[in-house]
Amino acid sequence: MRPRHVLLAVLIAAVWGFNFVPIKIGLEHYPPLFFGALRFTAAAVPAVFLVRRPPVPARWLLLVGLPLGVGQFGLLFIAMRIGMPAGLSSVVMQLSALFTALIAWAALRERLHAGQIAGMAVAFGGVAWLGVLQSGGTSGPLSAFLLCVAGAFMWGLANVAMRRMNAHATGPVDPFGFMVWMSLVPPLPMLALSLFFEGPGDIGHSLAHTSLAGLGALAYIAYLSTLLGFGLWGHLMRTYEASTVGMYSLLVPPFGLAAAMVVLNENVSPARLGAAALIVGGVALGAVRIRPRRTSRVADPVPDPVPTR
Repeated sequence: MRPRHVLLAVLIAAVWGFNFVPIKIGLEHYPPLFFGALRFTAAAVPAVFLVRRPPVPARWLLLVGLPLGVGQFGLLFIAMRIGMPAGLSSVVMQLSALFTALIAWAALRERLHAGQIAGMAVAFGGVAWLGVLQSGGTSGPLSAFLLCVAGAFMWGLANVAMRRMNAHATGPVDPFGFMVWMSLVPPLPMLALSLFFEGPGDIGHSLAHTSLAGLGALAYIAYLSTLLGFGLWGHLMRTYEASTVGMYSLLVPPFGLAAAMVVLNENVSPARLGAAALIVGGVALGAVRIRPRRTSRVADPVPDPVPTR
């Protein structure tokens, strides 16, 4: 990658890592499901009137938008509202990469390579360790941690749906345009769930007491993290191999942990840092694919298999 593109990838990772701080701030002002509905509404409108609809059937917007918007962010926002630290949330959500490979193996019969299997063993070992630490209740309840893991699983479902969607597209799918149009899907289901579980009283109270901090948090996650972040990330993905660009997403947890410590004064114990390192290390190991050494120079070259991520 060119130096300016490396800096751009690092900047996007920093934006996404810091994203967990405004999420935490926003959840102090809005109920979690309602905050999710606001986030995707802001991301979709007015951009949807300016961006061409992606060349995919409408059902794929639903099949991606429901697990990604309602599932992933609904569960993540609830987890962070009830006590999951922002920094650790940024780490746990990286499990989506391994869940994607696992779901693709179970549903699409995609093969798991040795690096992915080893990465899963390491990362899920870190999850088990973090779960044991969370059961002590000193850094949020265990239920919040489990909801965060479930959110990462829903992200994996959305990734597999996007993989299948690309096979049914009638043309190249622009990631930015897809994100804008997909953002039309979550608001109504999340608003309905918010009305049922959180109630019109909490929703009305949050709107009546809207502050600049709450609006700023909403603007950050809708415009900087979602639209600008995915737009620039899509540009890098179209310019370089996905495996090359994707490795920079591993910088999100360090940025997330650092931002949470500096801005929110979150204190992460050495044991939790060790568990976080196992999770990130396992994801990194799963992203590395060892290519077999060619034993003959005479044989016709065999094309590299398509990466599963």
